[in-house]
Amino acid sequence: MAESRPPLAAATDLEIVARARAGEEAAYRELIRRYERPIFSLLFRMVRDRELAEDLAQETFVKALNAIESYRPEFKFSSWIFKIANNAAIDHLRRRELDTLSLDGSPHAETPEAIEATALQIGDRQETPLDAVESKELGGAIEAAIARLRPEYRSCILLRHVEGRAYEEIADILSLPLGTVKTYIHRARNELRVALAHLRE
Repeated sequence: MAESRPPLAAATDLEIVARARAGEEAAYRELIRRYERPIFSLLFRMVRDRELAEDLAQETFVKALNAIESYRPEFKFSSWIFKIANNAAIDHLRRRELDTLSLDGSPHAETPEAIEATALQIGDRQETPLDAVESKELGGAIEAAIARLRPEYRSCILLRHVEGRAYEEIADILSLPLGTVKTYIHRARNELRVALAHLRE
C-alpha cells in the first residue's frame, strides 16, 4: 500500500520540493502558487514595469523548476527562489541601466508613507491637516531616492523593509556576507535620509 502523504496545501516547502523532484506536476504548481505573488511583487518594485516583472517572474520559475535538483534542503526554499528572482532583476537593471522605481504602483508594496515610518526611520510625526500634501510629496521623493540607489542597495532595502526578510536570509538571497548586507542597508538608509533631508526642514 502506498504511503499516505499530506495534501499539498498542508505540506512544507521541503515536502513539496521532494514531490516535485519525483516528477509530480501538482507539486510544481503548488510551488508556483505559493511564490508567484511575492516573487512578482519584488520584481515589480525592482524594475517598475508590470509586463517586464511578469516576464522576469516567469523566467524565475522556469529556472527554478529546471534547477530543482540543485536546491539544497538545508537552505530555505524561499531564500533560494528569491535569489533567482533577484539575480534576474539585477541582471536586467545592469543591462538596461534603469533608474526609475515606483513603490506605490506595486499591487503588494507598502506605501511610501509606511516605508518612511517603519523602514527609513527618519522621524515620527503627529497627524496634521497638511499630511496628505506632505505624504504625496514625500512619496514621490522616496521613489526617486530609491531609484537612484545602486541595484545591490535597492535589493537590500526592499528585501528588508518591504518583504520583511531577516538579515541572515537577505545574505543568503544575495550571496553576500552578513556584514556586507548590514553595511549596504546602513549606507542605503543614509543615502535616503540625505535625499529626503530637505523635506524635513
